[in-house]
Amino acid sequence: MKAQSGTASLGRFDFACGDEIESLEVAYEAYGEFNGDNAVLLCHALTGSQNVAGYTDEETDGQARAWWNDIVGPGKAIDTTEYYVVCANVPGSCYGTTGPASTDPEGEVYGTDFPPVTVQDWTRAQRQVLDTLGVGRLHAVAGGSVGGMNALDWARQYPDDAECIIAVAAAPRLDAQSLALDAIARRAITTDPNWNNGDYYDAETTPTDGLAIARQIGHVMYLSKSSMQQKFARRAAGRDARRDSFPVDPAAAFFPYRDVESYLDYQAEKFVDRFDPNSYLYLTRAMDDYDLAEGYEDDARAIAAFEGETLLISFTGDWHFTTEQSEALAEAFRSVSTPVAHHVIESDHGHDAFLVEPDKVGPPLRDFLADGINGRAVHDTADSNADNDSGFAPVHASLFSQ
Repeated sequence: MKAQSGTASLGRFDFACGDEIESLEVAYEAYGEFNGDNAVLLCHALTGSQNVAGYTDEETDGQARAWWNDIVGPGKAIDTTEYYVVCANVPGSCYGTTGPASTDPEGEVYGTDFPPVTVQDWTRAQRQVLDTLGVGRLHAVAGGSVGGMNALDWARQYPDDAECIIAVAAAPRLDAQSLALDAIARRAITTDPNWNNGDYYDAETTPTDGLAIARQIGHVMYLSKSSMQQKFARRAAGRDARRDSFPVDPAAAFFPYRDVESYLDYQAEKFVDRFDPNSYLYLTRAMDDYDLAEGYEDDARAIAAFEGETLLISFTGDWHFTTEQSEALAEAFRSVSTPVAHHVIESDHGHDAFLVEPDKVGPPLRDFLADGINGRAVHDTADSNADNDSGFAPVHASLFSQ
C-alpha cells in the first residue's frame, strides 16, 4: 500500500496561548480514495507520526515504524479500499510539521521561542489540513493514547464534523501519577548539561542523555507490572549486551546488568536518533494540560453538542489510561444521551496494548466503523454490568502498587 504523503501550508496560525507564527506547515499521509463521505482521521500518539501504515522497514525518513500497520490497510480493520484515511503530524512535533526544530521566517531555529502548543491547537490544525484536502464532514475521528484525547477534542471543538469518535486507551485528562512521571521526564531533559535552555541545534552535543531517560520513563509507563515481570523478570542480560549507554558507578561491575535495563537502554538509543528533545517537552506539556471539561462544568457538558456515536476502548492492564477513566467518560456520554460503547479488552500488555494487540483491537474498530455501537464485535460495559455485579475486570491501578 502506497501512502499519499504531503505537506499542507496553512499560513498564519494563531495558537491557544495567544502567540502566532507566520506559516504553519503540517506533514500528513493519506491512504485510499475519498468519495465524499468516507474520510477517517487518525490522531497519532505522543511520539508517533503521520506514518500510520504501509512501511515494513524499521525506520523510514527518520520516523518510527508505521504505528498502526496491522490495523490500517487493504482488507484490515480500517480498510483503505473502503475508507479514505488521513493522519496529520501535530504542531510542535519534529516529523515534517513546524515545531521547535523548524526555522522561523528569518532562518533561525525556533527552539524554545516556538509558541506553547495545546491539544486544541492540534485539532484546529487538523481541521485546516482537511480543508486543504477538500474533506468536510468525517465519517470518523480515531486515535490512541493522547491521540484519543485529540479525537475526543473533535467532539468538543467540532461536534458537527464527525459521525463518530473512537478513543482508544485514552482519557479526558491525565491523573496525578501520570503528571508526576511526565514532569520527571521533562526534568531529565532540562537538567541535561547539553540542553542549554533549548538552544542546542548548532552544538556538537545535544541533550541525548536527558531525552533517553525521558523515553525510558515513558516505556515504564506504557508497560504493565505483569508484562514486565513476564518479559524480563530479574534475568541478567546476555553476554553481548552493551552497558555503555550511560555512565555507571564503580560498583556496577560487581552486579548484573539486567535484561530490563538492556531493553530500556536499547529503546532509548533508538529514540534519540529520531526525536527532538524540545519537541518532547512541548508535546508532553500539551498532553498534561489537556482537560476535556475545560471551559465547561463537566465532561458531559463539554461533549453535549456531539450527536454522533462514540466508541471507547480500554485495556485492563493499562494503568496509564485506566479502564475506570474510560468508564467515567462513558457515563458522561450516556448522561447526555449520546450513543456510546465502552469496550473493555482483557490484556496484560499495559498501555502498549493498543499498538501490539491488533487481533483484539481490530474487530471492534472494524464493526463500529460499519455499524456503530450495534456492531457485532462491539461490546459495552453497560450491557455486561447488567449481567455481572462486579462490572468490568479491575485494572492494575498502579505499576508501583504492592
